[in-house]
Amino acid sequence: MADTAADTALDSRAAPASERFSRSQKAFTLAGALLGLLLAALDQTIVATAGPTIQADLHIAPEHYPWLTTAYLVASTMMVPVWGKLSDLLGRRAVLVAGIAVFLTGSFLCGASRSTLALILCRAVQGLGSAALFTGSLAVVADLFPPRDRGKYQGLFGAVFGLSSVIGPLAGGFITDALGWHWVFFINLPVGALALTLIFLRMPPLKPEGVQGGSLDIPGAAALAVGVVPLLLALSLGHGAAAPRAGGFAWGSAPILGLFALSAVGLGLFVWRERHAKEPLLEPSLFRVRAFSAGNAAVFTIGAVFLASVTFLPLFMVNVVGLSATHSGLTLTPLTLGVVAGNVLSGQLVSRLGRYKALMVGALLFLMGGFAVMGFTLTPDSSQAEVTVKMVLVGLGLGPSIPLYTVAVQNSVPPQRIGVATSATTFFRQLGMTVGVALLGTVFAGTLSREMHARTQQATHGLPPDVRQELRASAPGGLGGEGAPQGQKFQPEEVKAKLREGFAEERRQALQEGPEARARVDADEARALSTVDRVERALKESFTRATMAVYRVAIFVALAALLVTLLLPELPLRRGGPRKAPAEA
Repeated sequence: MADTAADTALDSRAAPASERFSRSQKAFTLAGALLGLLLAALDQTIVATAGPTIQADLHIAPEHYPWLTTAYLVASTMMVPVWGKLSDLLGRRAVLVAGIAVFLTGSFLCGASRSTLALILCRAVQGLGSAALFTGSLAVVADLFPPRDRGKYQGLFGAVFGLSSVIGPLAGGFITDALGWHWVFFINLPVGALALTLIFLRMPPLKPEGVQGGSLDIPGAAALAVGVVPLLLALSLGHGAAAPRAGGFAWGSAPILGLFALSAVGLGLFVWRERHAKEPLLEPSLFRVRAFSAGNAAVFTIGAVFLASVTFLPLFMVNVVGLSATHSGLTLTPLTLGVVAGNVLSGQLVSRLGRYKALMVGALLFLMGGFAVMGFTLTPDSSQAEVTVKMVLVGLGLGPSIPLYTVAVQNSVPPQRIGVATSATTFFRQLGMTVGVALLGTVFAGTLSREMHARTQQATHGLPPDVRQELRASAPGGLGGEGAPQGQKFQPEEVKAKLREGFAEERRQALQEGPEARARVDADEARALSTVDRVERALKESFTRATMAVYRVAIFVALAALLVTLLLPELPLRRGGPRKAPAEA
């Protein structure tokens, strides 16, 4: 497609300058970058665990609660390309230090917040800083190591990201219970201080050679914000008409359509600006390099199923398997360990083999197999152990997507553009995750609403209105499927106890009317209690069908990622110069 451009880019790359850095510099730099990434990655899962406590303490309205996550996500995604460009202009150390400083400032202000508005705004400040941590940390690997060795170190960063999703919920629950939700944010301060110490002690500036002067494209950054912020807000707040939620709008509503229109205008202005800017934020010429464009297209597509593949599973575990919310979250631990294993193993293999495309294709085929297993073998009788084993397959398929595509994209650009290339990969991955959750969320909610309406209407046919109302109030989202599940678990024994109380009163009244009246009440009670069991089964079948629908759609998304990956040219990963480090000063 533009193989000449790709070859030119490859030939223009200077040999990695890793031999200029001592082992202690590399070790301290990697440790500081890993801690920085850990800060940003942990914050997402820890805050999610503490969310209900924060909501209760600050009396956050249900329609405002999602903004604790939305503000962070929007600010982070919007700033990723900006920090990437700044890291090429100023060096990785300057960007990491600035990012950690902004993130810690936001963390302190979040912990000190006493109102909903203040907390949401401070979460946005955290997001601004986290973008620098994601971008700067991953770019550091390309500065310290030659292309052939980058895979195994990118795998370590992916492993840290994966482990944070295991440690985060546990740490969040412990800190919230033992110290209070404020310390969920304050705990970032000592970790960030340690990262800054390591960076200041031995980390070199890591400013790419050949970058002379230059300035940030402010108009381009503004146009990007106009394009990205409304898009992310629309994707985060939109929902299907059959499954409304607090604080959201239907996809076809005026607010959502207006946000999409504003986003289209902003993205159009951004493209125009980048084509005419002297120092563009994201150089259009990079997209003429096939490895760069195809790599980022694949990252976006995989991102669409990366987060969505685990977002809806806890609902299945709660409403079908019967676990508590806490234990349903822990069910994702084996999947995460699969992601970590996939990260590390693929990184090691690409460093040994010097090739990455075969590993990418193999991982995607493995991922499609895992999605197929989830999409066609789940049943209302599936056990926790069964689901756990199946999700390990998904994790092993997802794992290689983080290090391998980052290595491929970084390997396709000159050293002066490593920051921009890394930020582009992070940007498209985060954007893909948001689009994927919105797309598959609509599939899940629509399927659940349709199945729940049909199955529960059939299960409750012929019941008295008061009994139907009791069951309607007890089922997640209502028996008619009018709403999306709000985390409410159907409790059949509690429903039966309430029904027995009601029928006991009727039976006392029937005693005065004679044996026939009592027999009628007994029959009605038996039918109502058996209906509870049928409703429970209908709800389990509805959640199972909805979960299976998500994974079936995910198969086709992964197939699209595979087709894009097949277009990705495999540029050679060079070993670089001599490995011996210079004597330390």
